[in-house]
Amino acid sequence: MAKTSALDTLIELATNQTDEAAKRLGVAVRNCQDTEQKLGLLMQYRDDYEARLRTGMANGMTAMGYRNFQLFLEKLDTAIAGQQQIVDTAKRRIVEERSAWQSSERKRMSYGTLAARKEAVELRKENKRDQKLMDEYANRLANYKR
Repeated sequence: MAKTSALDTLIELATNQTDEAAKRLGVAVRNCQDTEQKLGLLMQYRDDYEARLRTGMANGMTAMGYRNFQLFLEKLDTAIAGQQQIVDTAKRRIVEERSAWQSSERKRMSYGTLAARKEAVELRKENKRDQKLMDEYANRLANYKR
């Protein structure tokens, strides 16, 4: 059974953190897209309703009808402003989650670099050991032939 080093454990933990951060970033992006879509629908509905108001005014409408259109347009404007705030919050969330993901990824990569360095040191030690054994073997062989 292979011995798991502390560095391997750190790499595994960092990889899990990076994966979780990537999932959270994906959720944040999807949520932002949803909120932007809702904002677009509200704005389209407002434009349509405003067009109905213009048509109604061109065909003649009562003062009460005009006032009702105006009140509803104000409510739509309030809803649009509220949805815009939700979109802005969702965009900030994306920035935060992207930053968290990048931080996790940097940590994971730095552990990977440390592991590669450790492996290179171990390889050099092994090569040195092998070279020493080969030198000893060659030396014994040379002494044996004499």
